[in-house]
Amino acid sequence: MTRSFSFIQVNAFTKSRFGGNQCAVVFGADALTDAEMMAITLDYNYSETAFVLRSDTADFRARYFTPVGEIPLAGHPTIATIRALLEAGAIVPVGDAHALTLELPAGIIPITVARDGEGDWLITMQQLAPKFLRTYDVDAAASAFGLTPADILPSSVPQTVSTGTPQLMVHVTGPDALARVAIDRDAYSALNHAGDFFSPHLFYVAQENGVEVTYARHPGLPPDTAEDPFTGSATGGMAAYLWHHRLIQSARFTAYQGAFVNRPGSAQVELLGPPEDISGVRISGAGVVTIRGDLFV
Repeated sequence: MTRSFSFIQVNAFTKSRFGGNQCAVVFGADALTDAEMMAITLDYNYSETAFVLRSDTADFRARYFTPVGEIPLAGHPTIATIRALLEAGAIVPVGDAHALTLELPAGIIPITVARDGEGDWLITMQQLAPKFLRTYDVDAAASAFGLTPADILPSSVPQTVSTGTPQLMVHVTGPDALARVAIDRDAYSALNHAGDFFSPHLFYVAQENGVEVTYARHPGLPPDTAEDPFTGSATGGMAAYLWHHRLIQSARFTAYQGAFVNRPGSAQVELLGPPEDISGVRISGAGVVTIRGDLFV
């Protein structure tokens, strides 16, 4: 028997119809099996697909799948899910800043919805307190991404950080090193299989108009996405890494990602707590609805 499920596609962390990170948000997913969710994800073939379900502990529940499996927390599907719920009328904001909660496998995530200065929806997710996990040899990390040890910032050590999803943080020296990132399949596979991270995030800090900003790339290997346009969960981990290791001076900054795949996106980042005791990371971004339709299963 064929069943239909409504869906809304959103480009997250952008105000451009052709920027940011694409995500299909499927409603009524309580009626889908895990295998069906995985099949739908592979059919869409985006970096992540979101599925909305009922929750007994939060306002909404969601599950996120990449082409290689489910992940406990992700940023751009969260922005996309909330933007889709707004579009569908399932969220009706009250007041200047409407608060709600979203249940994910990683935990209950506080969300705030507000209008920005241009009248667009700005969605803020508060990621979990960071966990600072394994550190990695600089030579091994550099070779995994086609770089040399000189391309890694001397005052930094590659490390797995999790604000819900564990990701390898690699602080490169600047735009030239970031532009040359190219995964060495064998070296990366060895690093990943022996490591504790789901995916890698490479970045650098720059000064623009007297304030700090970051630029990042999030490469992958098939069957996963070759490069993620904008990675909200890794942006949270990156922010915690930079703040904890005192590699950034401000607890608030703008993060940019996606230029290398022609889908530029940005997020506003706010760190909560001092470097030695970070209680959470807030990631804020916009989302653009691009498609509404019905999915037949």
